Amino acid sequence: MFSKAVSYDLIRDFAVSETVDESQRWILSTMQRHGQELVTTLWRILGNEQDVCDAYQSTFLQLAHYKDRQKPEHIKAYIFRTASNVAISILRCRIAEKKRLSTAPVTIKTASSPASELDSKYLAQTLRCYIAQLPEHLRNVITLRDLAEMSYAQISKCLGISVATARVYRCKAIQLLAVWMNKEKQK
Repeated sequence: MFSKAVSYDLIRDFAVSETVDESQRWILSTMQRHGQELVTTLWRILGNEQDVCDAYQSTFLQLAHYKDRQKPEHIKAYIFRTASNVAISILRCRIAEKKRLSTAPVTIKTASSPASELDSKYLAQTLRCYIAQLPEHLRNVITLRDLAEMSYAQISKCLGISVATARVYRCKAIQLLAVWMNKEKQK
Protein backbone atom coordinates (compact mmCIF):
# COMPACT_ATOMS: atom_id res chain seq x y z
CA MET A 1 0.00 0.00 0.00
CA PHE A 2 1.14 3.49 -0.84
CA SER A 3 1.84 5.34 2.40
CA LYS A 4 0.64 8.85 3.22
CA ALA A 5 4.19 10.17 3.51
CA VAL A 6 5.19 8.85 0.10
CA SER A 7 2.02 10.28 -1.46
CA TYR A 8 2.70 13.68 0.04
CA ASP A 9 6.35 13.64 -1.04
CA LEU A 10 5.39 12.87 -4.62
CA ILE A 11 2.77 15.61 -4.66
CA ARG A 12 5.15 18.13 -3.11
CA ASP A 13 8.05 17.21 -5.45
CA PHE A 14 5.78 17.68 -8.44
CA ALA A 15 4.60 21.05 -7.13
CA VAL A 16 8.10 22.44 -6.51
CA SER A 17 8.71 22.88 -10.18
CA GLU A 18 10.59 25.93 -11.41
CA THR A 19 7.76 26.83 -13.77
CA VAL A 20 5.75 28.49 -11.00
CA ASP A 21 5.03 32.16 -11.54
CA GLU A 22 6.71 34.44 -8.98
CA SER A 23 3.33 35.84 -7.92
CA GLN A 24 2.16 32.32 -7.04
CA ARG A 25 5.10 31.29 -4.79
CA TRP A 26 2.87 31.72 -1.72
CA ILE A 27 0.90 28.69 -2.91
CA LEU A 28 4.03 26.53 -2.78
CA SER A 29 4.86 27.74 0.70
CA THR A 30 1.28 26.94 1.78
CA MET A 31 1.59 23.45 0.30
CA GLN A 32 4.85 22.89 2.15
CA ARG A 33 3.50 24.27 5.43
CA HIS A 34 0.09 22.54 5.50
CA GLY A 35 0.39 19.78 2.89
CA GLN A 36 1.21 16.85 5.16
CA GLU A 37 -1.63 17.68 7.56
CA LEU A 38 -4.02 18.13 4.65
CA VAL A 39 -3.07 14.78 3.09
CA THR A 40 -3.57 13.06 6.47
CA THR A 41 -7.01 14.64 6.79
CA LEU A 42 -7.98 13.59 3.27
CA TRP A 43 -6.81 10.02 3.95
CA ARG A 44 -9.08 9.87 6.98
CA ILE A 45 -12.05 11.18 5.05
CA LEU A 46 -11.60 9.30 1.78
CA GLY A 47 -9.46 6.26 2.57
CA ASN A 48 -8.40 5.93 -1.06
CA GLU A 49 -5.07 7.02 -2.54
CA GLN A 50 -6.40 8.18 -5.90
CA ASP A 51 -9.22 10.17 -4.30
CA VAL A 52 -6.77 11.79 -1.87
CA CYS A 53 -4.53 12.89 -4.74
CA ASP A 54 -7.52 14.25 -6.67
CA ALA A 55 -8.86 16.13 -3.65
CA TYR A 56 -5.42 17.56 -2.83
CA GLN A 57 -4.95 18.74 -6.39
CA SER A 58 -8.44 20.25 -6.59
CA THR A 59 -7.91 22.07 -3.31
CA PHE A 60 -4.74 23.77 -4.47
CA LEU A 61 -6.17 24.50 -7.91
CA GLN A 62 -9.04 26.31 -6.22
CA LEU A 63 -6.53 28.14 -4.04
CA ALA A 64 -4.53 29.17 -7.10
CA HIS A 65 -7.68 30.62 -8.71
CA TYR A 66 -9.06 32.24 -5.56
CA LYS A 67 -10.41 35.73 -6.36
CA ASP A 68 -8.10 36.65 -9.21
CA ARG A 69 -5.13 34.79 -7.71
CA GLN A 70 -5.15 36.72 -4.46
CA LYS A 71 -4.08 35.11 -1.19
CA PRO A 72 -7.02 34.40 1.17
CA GLU A 73 -6.88 36.12 4.55
CA HIS A 74 -7.17 32.84 6.52
CA ILE A 75 -5.36 30.48 4.20
CA LYS A 76 -5.26 27.39 6.46
CA ALA A 77 -9.00 27.59 7.14
CA TYR A 78 -9.61 28.09 3.42
CA ILE A 79 -7.64 25.04 2.29
CA PHE A 80 -9.09 22.73 4.95
CA ARG A 81 -12.64 23.86 4.26
CA THR A 82 -12.10 23.53 0.53
CA ALA A 83 -10.51 20.08 0.94
CA SER A 84 -13.41 18.91 3.11
CA ASN A 85 -15.91 20.11 0.52
CA VAL A 86 -13.99 18.44 -2.31
CA ALA A 87 -13.77 15.19 -0.32
CA ILE A 88 -17.51 15.25 0.38
CA SER A 89 -18.16 15.81 -3.34
CA ILE A 90 -15.99 12.80 -4.17
CA LEU A 91 -17.93 10.69 -1.66
CA ARG A 92 -21.22 11.86 -3.16
CA CYS A 93 -20.00 10.92 -6.63
CA ARG A 94 -19.13 7.46 -5.35
CA ILE A 95 -22.64 7.09 -3.93
CA ALA A 96 -24.25 8.22 -7.18
CA GLU A 97 -22.05 5.88 -9.19
CA LYS A 98 -22.92 2.91 -6.99
CA LYS A 99 -26.63 3.69 -7.36
CA ARG A 100 -26.25 3.91 -11.13
CA LEU A 101 -24.36 0.64 -11.38
CA SER A 102 -26.63 -1.39 -9.17
CA THR A 103 -30.21 -1.96 -10.17
CA ALA A 104 -31.17 -3.72 -6.96
CA PRO A 105 -31.36 -1.76 -3.71
CA VAL A 106 -28.38 -2.14 -1.42
CA THR A 107 -29.10 -4.43 1.50
CA ILE A 108 -26.99 -5.50 4.39
CA LYS A 109 -26.27 -9.21 4.49
CA THR A 110 -27.39 -10.84 7.69
CA ALA A 111 -24.36 -11.89 9.62
CA SER A 112 -23.99 -15.54 10.42
CA SER A 113 -21.13 -14.97 12.85
CA PRO A 114 -19.81 -12.15 15.05
CA ALA A 115 -16.76 -11.82 12.78
CA SER A 116 -18.86 -10.98 9.73
CA GLU A 117 -20.86 -8.42 11.75
CA LEU A 118 -17.69 -6.47 12.34
CA ASP A 119 -16.75 -6.02 8.73
CA SER A 120 -14.95 -2.76 9.32
CA LYS A 121 -14.56 -1.81 5.68
CA TYR A 122 -18.27 -2.07 5.05
CA LEU A 123 -19.14 -0.16 8.20
CA ALA A 124 -16.63 2.57 7.41
CA GLN A 125 -17.94 2.97 3.85
CA THR A 126 -21.55 3.04 5.04
CA LEU A 127 -20.70 5.64 7.65
CA ARG A 128 -18.85 7.78 5.08
CA CYS A 129 -21.91 7.65 2.82
CA TYR A 130 -24.16 8.80 5.65
CA ILE A 131 -21.73 11.56 6.63
CA ALA A 132 -21.92 12.83 3.04
CA GLN A 133 -25.73 13.07 3.41
CA LEU A 134 -25.63 15.21 6.58
CA PRO A 135 -26.60 18.88 6.36
CA GLU A 136 -23.53 20.98 5.56
CA HIS A 137 -23.11 22.58 8.99
CA LEU A 138 -23.23 19.17 10.74
CA ARG A 139 -21.10 17.48 8.08
CA ASN A 140 -18.36 20.10 8.36
CA VAL A 141 -18.08 19.71 12.13
CA ILE A 142 -18.17 15.90 12.14
CA THR A 143 -15.63 15.77 9.32
CA LEU A 144 -13.19 18.12 11.01
CA ARG A 145 -13.63 16.68 14.52
CA ASP A 146 -13.85 12.94 13.91
CA LEU A 147 -12.07 12.41 10.61
CA ALA A 148 -9.50 15.22 10.70
CA GLU A 149 -9.16 14.95 14.50
CA MET A 150 -9.18 18.72 15.00
CA SER A 151 -9.98 20.23 18.39
CA TYR A 152 -13.20 22.14 18.94
CA ALA A 153 -11.15 25.34 19.19
CA GLN A 154 -9.60 24.71 15.77
CA ILE A 155 -13.01 23.85 14.30
CA SER A 156 -14.55 27.03 15.68
CA LYS A 157 -11.80 29.10 14.04
CA CYS A 158 -12.10 27.29 10.70
CA LEU A 159 -15.88 27.50 10.50
CA GLY A 160 -16.37 30.83 12.26
CA ILE A 161 -18.62 29.40 14.99
CA SER A 162 -18.27 29.16 18.75
CA VAL A 163 -16.77 26.13 20.46
CA ALA A 164 -20.14 25.41 22.10
CA THR A 165 -21.89 25.51 18.73
CA ALA A 166 -19.33 23.09 17.30
CA ARG A 167 -20.02 20.69 20.18
CA VAL A 168 -23.80 20.93 19.66
CA TYR A 169 -23.46 20.35 15.90
CA ARG A 170 -21.27 17.29 16.49
CA CYS A 171 -23.77 15.90 19.00
CA LYS A 172 -26.65 16.39 16.54
CA ALA A 173 -24.63 14.80 13.73
CA ILE A 174 -23.80 11.75 15.84
CA GLN A 175 -27.44 11.34 16.87
CA LEU A 176 -28.57 11.53 13.25
CA LEU A 177 -25.88 9.10 12.10
CA ALA A 178 -26.86 6.66 14.87
CA VAL A 179 -30.49 6.71 13.73
CA TRP A 180 -29.48 6.10 10.11
CA MET A 181 -27.04 3.32 11.02
CA ASN A 182 -29.71 1.62 13.16
CA LYS A 183 -32.20 1.74 10.27
CA GLU A 184 -29.52 0.28 7.99
CA LYS A 185 -28.85 -2.50 10.49
CA GLN A 186 -32.54 -3.40 10.68
CA LYS A 187 -32.88 -3.85 6.91
